Parts: sequence; C-alpha cells; structure tokens
Amino acid sequence: MMKIEVLFPEFCNLYGDMSNIEYLHKCIPEAEIIYTSIDEEPAFLTQNVNLIYLGPLTERKQEIVINKLKPYKEKIEELINNKTPFLFTGNAVEVLGKYIENEDGTNIEGLGIFEVYAKRNMLQRFNCLYLGKYEDIEILGFKSQFTMLYGDNSKNYFADTEMGIGINNTTKLEGIKENNFFGTYVIGPLLILNPLFTEKLLKIMGIEEPKIAFREDVMAAYEERLRKYKELTKK
Repeated sequence: MMKIEVLFPEFCNLYGDMSNIEYLHKCIPEAEIIYTSIDEEPAFLTQNVNLIYLGPLTERKQEIVINKLKPYKEKIEELINNKTPFLFTGNAVEVLGKYIENEDGTNIEGLGIFEVYAKRNMLQRFNCLYLGKYEDIEILGFKSQFTMLYGDNSKNYFADTEMGIGINNTTKLEGIKENNFFGTYVIGPLLILNPLFTEKLLKIMGIEEPKIAFREDVMAAYEERLRKYKELTKK
C-alpha cells in the first residue's frame, strides 16, 4: 500500500498548505496517510514511505522541529540519497540547512543536510507571485515569508524563476531539489495550483499512470492563471 507521511501537522500547516495532502489523497484515495505528531516517532524510521511531507511553520516552531529531527539526520540523508520522495513547502526546507540567523546575529543550528542557511527579518514579510520552470513544467504560485535562504543552490535548485525571486532576492534559482527531495518556498497550495507537477510527483512516488483528481477543472484553472501570470511578466 502506498504511504504518505505528514510530519507534525498540528503546527506545520500554515497558508492552507495541508490542502496539498488532502488533494493527494483525492488523487490516490487508496493511500494511507500517516499523520505524525511532534511527540511520536516518525514512520519513515521503520516503514517504507512513498512521500514525506513537511509544511510551512512559524519561526518559533522551527526550532522545535529541528530538535525533533536532529537524531534522525543520518536516516533522512539516507532516504534522500536512496531517492525517497520528499516535499517540503514554505519555510520548511530551512530546518535542513546549516543554520537560521536571527536579526540579533544569533544562530539556530539546523540539520546541515543542505549547504544553505536562512536569514530572518521579522519586521518585513516578503510577498510575491511566482512563476518559474522545473524541467519542462511551468510552476506557479505565491510566496509569503519572513526569511530567505542563502548559499549556492546552482547544482540542486528546484525551479528557474521567470517572475518573482529565487531562494533570495539576488538569485532566480528557487528551492532545493536533491534526487527526489523537493523543497520550495512556493505555496498556493503547490499541488493544487500545479497539476502537471502533481502528476510528475505521483510518478516519482511510484504510480505509473497517475490520474489526478478533478483534472479538467484544475488544468483549466492552471492554464488561466498561467495566462495571467505571463501577461504580468510582459508589463
């Protein structure tokens, strides 16, 4: 049976991004959704999981999640190296970086799996529409964040940006993609707004001929939103 593990849904659920999982479940209703709370041992330690999901969370909760996942760093690295699918949305990817820098210069040590680090600016929320390209798929959505990532992601970025910014406002390279790990600041929710990417993700998860839910409707919405985004890039 296909299994999707949702890490710490009690607080990794900002911006309505839990709808990513609700939509995936409609695409594959036979899948088992494992909701792992912060006081439970992750299922990925003992079970074969087809997707591990972590959604956006508050800055205060990031430290709790980092401390929870630190004992499992080697296992997470092993899963990434073995091409287990991951999807981390919003600021979730920051917990796997080297550190998160506060405004006062203090650092919160991350898991150090990726060679990036985050900087917080809690007095300035950054918001933008986003349009970029992952392989041959156009990715669209939104960004809303107090933090930005820094470091070299030129060899493992997720999308090349056409409108908006990459991991920070000096680069067009958005997110982290390492094997089948996807980490991106793009929210929306990502999977509802990007049906072609959702089909791609389902294939990566092991479904040979994925049939996404409400395909005609979500494709119509995607194409209309894409048309409007393209118009904005011309202004």
